[in-house]
Amino acid sequence: MSKSPSAKDPATPNASPERPEDEKLPPRLLFVYGLQHILTMYAGAVAPALVIGAAAGIANDPAAMGILVSGALLVAGIATLMQSVGHRRIGAQMPIVVACSFVPVSAITSLAAGENGENLPTAFGASMAAGLFALCLTPFFGQLIRFFPPVVTGTIITVIGVSLMPVAADWILEDDSVEPSAPLSNMALAGVTLAIILLGSRVLPGIWGRLSILFGLILGTLLALPFGMADFSRVGEADTVFDPTSLFYFGAPQFEVTAIATMCIIMLVVLTEGASHIIAVGEITGSKVDAKRISAGLRADVSGSILGPIFGATPTSSFAQNIGLLALTGIRSRYVVATGAGILLVLGLFPVLGGVMAAIPGPVLGGAGLVLFGSVAASGIKTLAKVDLNDNLNLVLVSSAIGVAIVPLAYPTFYEQLPETVEMIAHSGIIGAALVAVVLNICFNVIGRRPQPGAPAEIEQDDIGSAGPGEAKYTDHAGAAYHDGESGEHPSGHR
Repeated sequence: MSKSPSAKDPATPNASPERPEDEKLPPRLLFVYGLQHILTMYAGAVAPALVIGAAAGIANDPAAMGILVSGALLVAGIATLMQSVGHRRIGAQMPIVVACSFVPVSAITSLAAGENGENLPTAFGASMAAGLFALCLTPFFGQLIRFFPPVVTGTIITVIGVSLMPVAADWILEDDSVEPSAPLSNMALAGVTLAIILLGSRVLPGIWGRLSILFGLILGTLLALPFGMADFSRVGEADTVFDPTSLFYFGAPQFEVTAIATMCIIMLVVLTEGASHIIAVGEITGSKVDAKRISAGLRADVSGSILGPIFGATPTSSFAQNIGLLALTGIRSRYVVATGAGILLVLGLFPVLGGVMAAIPGPVLGGAGLVLFGSVAASGIKTLAKVDLNDNLNLVLVSSAIGVAIVPLAYPTFYEQLPETVEMIAHSGIIGAALVAVVLNICFNVIGRRPQPGAPAEIEQDDIGSAGPGEAKYTDHAGAAYHDGESGEHPSGHR
């Protein structure tokens, strides 16, 4: 696929940054690439607000629903800015988009269930307390990097991509509670959008090819208009400007022990997924990820969770669909994502603009999602290519982790008999795969490490100093290994 912009592109600066994520692009490219990120994640960013609003009994209250949607966008913009730009120990300074997570939605809907939003303060209080709890745990999660060599990271990244495919299918279906299968019109629109993206990637030159996702979303929406599949009629119902007096719109947070305990367990899942996503972005961009960087990135994630209840938003985490966009376009600059954060803030401050973005049909998003999510899985496979799968233990690790991840996708009711909190965690294929891969890696490759016969994998000179996560120790000795290899000697040690 397309590579990151280089000096060959006339609009791109010639100087190469020390870190790939620090690449600076012209303002016009920052805007269009940033907009592409926001179009990709917008539906997922506001979906939790819509689901929770319906459960709280305010679905027919445009003002209250507007607060939930605008709050979700504002918090996403703030958290993404912290994540991409970073300040001291908050933010990984990587091209990572942060928004309201899907993981806590089930728990929050049960806490918020009621009429006229009467129970939302309890849900928001639990979210805020759990965010503070998660913040205290970020240093511990940062230390997990040592347990994520390529065999683990490649498996997790592959599973992230595969696990997102049902999201794309749901977008194409639009409402799985009504139709048992996707209407042909939805499938056709998704197929046309996919075809536009593939054609653009193949025939458009340079930077235009990297914008194929954006073109697919825009043209797909325009094609949907004559068939009544894109509805802009309700855009005018949204408030024009966000009202600052709407902070704590639903009342001051209420802190109940049971609700807080439930959300604390959920935040463990959010932290685990967040760490996996940061590692995945490191692999895709070629950036070094260490314990400090993971901890800083997780602090940005959970800071959004702490701020969220002030604006009427739920816990935040990094968005996997945007990881797919990174893999597909090769645009690695964190300043692109920071520009996208600015767009999110504008959309949150002007809800009427958010209404325009919300009019993108689900099938259009689904068609683009097939490519985006597939790109995440492909990046994981690329990472696994570094692993010696002729080693039977590595093969067992990968196959076991992927098998555990596929079970809840293929059989969604598989864990229904477990207690609700346990079932909520077990149902995440990403978490299951991460746990299996990490535990088996410890058992197979850490405890009683076996001597590694033969020479290590060939090292490319260009890769020295730019190894991905899990390769920090390897990188420290990469230069020496490379030069020893040139002289005909093969250093011993792990890959």
